Amino acid sequence: MKMPMNFRSLALGTLLALSSSALADVTGWLNWRGPNQNGTSDESNLPDSWKPGADNQLWKYDLNGAGAPVIANGKLYIFGYGQFGDDPAQDVQETLLCLDANTGKKIWEKRFSDYISDVVYNRYGIGSPVIDPETGNVYLQTSNGRCVAFTADGEPVWEISLVEKLARLTFPNGRTGSPAVFENLVIFHCVTANWGRTGPAQDRFYAFDKITGELVWYSSPGVRPVDSSFSMPVFGKLGDQAVFYAGTGCGNIVCVNARTGAPVWRFQLSQGGVNSQVLLYGDDKLIALHGKENIDTTSKGRLVCLKIPTEYPKEQIVLGKDAELWRNDEHIGFSSSPTLVKNRVYTTNFTGELISVDADSGKTLWHEKQAPDQIHGSPTYGDGKIYAPWFEGSFVITKPSDAKAEVLSHADIKADDGTGVKCLAAPTIWAGKVYLSTRDGLYCFGSKDGKFVTRNDKDDKDDPGAITQLQVVPAEFAISPGQKQDFKVYGLDQSGRRVKIIPEGLSWEKFVPPTAKVKAAVDATLDAKTGTVTAGKDAKISAGALKVTTNGMSATTRGRVHAGLGYAEDFEAVDLKMEYNGEKVNFPPLAWLGARIKWHVLEKDDSKVIANRLDNVLFQRTMNFFGDPELKDYILEADVMTDGNRRIKSTVGLVNQRYLFTIVGNQNTLEISSNHERVKQSVKFPVKANTWYHLKTHVKANADGSGEVRAKAWTRGEEEPADWSLKVPVERVHPKGAPGVFAFSPQAQKRVYVDNIKLRKAE
Repeated sequence: MKMPMNFRSLALGTLLALSSSALADVTGWLNWRGPNQNGTSDESNLPDSWKPGADNQLWKYDLNGAGAPVIANGKLYIFGYGQFGDDPAQDVQETLLCLDANTGKKIWEKRFSDYISDVVYNRYGIGSPVIDPETGNVYLQTSNGRCVAFTADGEPVWEISLVEKLARLTFPNGRTGSPAVFENLVIFHCVTANWGRTGPAQDRFYAFDKITGELVWYSSPGVRPVDSSFSMPVFGKLGDQAVFYAGTGCGNIVCVNARTGAPVWRFQLSQGGVNSQVLLYGDDKLIALHGKENIDTTSKGRLVCLKIPTEYPKEQIVLGKDAELWRNDEHIGFSSSPTLVKNRVYTTNFTGELISVDADSGKTLWHEKQAPDQIHGSPTYGDGKIYAPWFEGSFVITKPSDAKAEVLSHADIKADDGTGVKCLAAPTIWAGKVYLSTRDGLYCFGSKDGKFVTRNDKDDKDDPGAITQLQVVPAEFAISPGQKQDFKVYGLDQSGRRVKIIPEGLSWEKFVPPTAKVKAAVDATLDAKTGTVTAGKDAKISAGALKVTTNGMSATTRGRVHAGLGYAEDFEAVDLKMEYNGEKVNFPPLAWLGARIKWHVLEKDDSKVIANRLDNVLFQRTMNFFGDPELKDYILEADVMTDGNRRIKSTVGLVNQRYLFTIVGNQNTLEISSNHERVKQSVKFPVKANTWYHLKTHVKANADGSGEVRAKAWTRGEEEPADWSLKVPVERVHPKGAPGVFAFSPQAQKRVYVDNIKLRKAE
């Protein structure tokens, strides 16, 4: 996928990233579960007690956070949000903060505005950054799917909008997990409804080159999701392959090849999404926790130990109930992750209990009531103590034994009004200090003079073997008319390790996979030797796959020509060769993200138009992009119509530069919004069902970063109004964004129709 640098050229971003490699021996608490991947620390002399304002509190930084901080070489990085201005709506932004881990002094800060997401106000900042142990670079996925990379000094490396590039879905609960770094990759976990074989919504993992931001592989290891998941990969070895394990939104525990993305095995753990991070126990056991409905009972929550494969299978396998070594149904978990200390599992449950379980038998040793409830916060273990935050605003330090839980300290964390402060993040341990992120601030307590300690038991890297397979990067691309895309072809050994780039002796061709339901090709020329794809200035919006072959080995990539300035679509060239519910229909353009299962082209009012499908209530609300996310200062307009009657009408609209422009049938308004709680204004606009209107949109950006978002609508066939019907001034305008279409059919009852789409440069 072509990913132009958001801040600078790719060459400069690469140079900045590589310059950070001078940070030899990047050490610290680099991911939210720590150096052992299980929430445990190897340090000693950690504090036995704490309460806000106590003598051993070193500092507090005011931040509304819900994710664990990470630390490298004395720098702390944390994700949160705040109101950075006077407007309680527009001035709310998420933030990535870099602090001095010893003093709490701010070193740098990056802020991110939300756009076209479903995230509600108090659900921002749920997630953690991750640090690359080789370069010291820091990576983050914001709540609406903006993936960013910065150097340790805060210099931007790359940025990717998953919503606009891969059709990532957003959810009101803002569930956004931490990325994971493995070798040359940074891996993000999300639900997408992209195009082609990845068009149906599914829980997926995307691995990007950590230096360039190019997509290396994508993986769909589960089945159709019923939920979202922010479970983070846990890495291990399976035979001679590097793999990772994670929970998914379809209720599975999955194993995926970490270097290629190939699904290895899955196990159905629950009916809902699995958010907890798994534990690896020994060489052949995995312990997993969930808090949704069980697959074989009506009860909720279960802790399970699986006997996992020790040999790498030829294709993905599904583990059955016989893989369970034990199960413990005493747990009513939610999204908290367990910790593993030798052969003891420590978890917190939904009803506020701290629980100890024998990892060999699954037997509960004890459970200690410590709080009213628990949601996201996970316990952390160090120096013989469990540090556990609780949802309602308390923090408990416990010394566990096989017989009991000895509470050493219980602290209540109160806001100025006396109410409890929500604690949603796992504590972080570094250099004799404990860091606790809350919705009221980040606390640091412990020793001023502690030293970071961790085991140095990393496997030595083996030299790569002979080349046995190929990998094309990027694994997916998108270009506009007039642009081109180059590729790198890597030779991998049998374990998926990169041996070298293969620059010559390659044979490229356009390729239609045998399983493809739509036989299509990208409308661009392909250099059969170099693989360079070039879209002419008149290239049509299209999508297809490419295949490269050398020495009897082959690999594929796929991509799209998406809409650029000058794009126009009236659907008249579409052959209505299918029949659906008695209507002649066909699919929308393949290159429209996520549209094939949500829209049909059909006949309406003696013209071919596009209409949203009503056969799945999950898609009663849909937003689908068809253009370049780098576009700015453009006019997007179309003919639009709502179906309905006096009691219920649909909502139809367009997306322009990360703003949503809608004709809201039930409210009789013309509305502009981004996230509805950030920007939302409307004017009265009488809407008649089954009447065509023309909707015209534009986003004007000023040199100082402010701007004006504009819309006008009128009955089709009438003269265009001279003035914009609605003009919304914004202090921080979104500077760019992909064009798209929007539909909302309440209870999937009434359609919307769109025709005569035009995308052009603003006058």
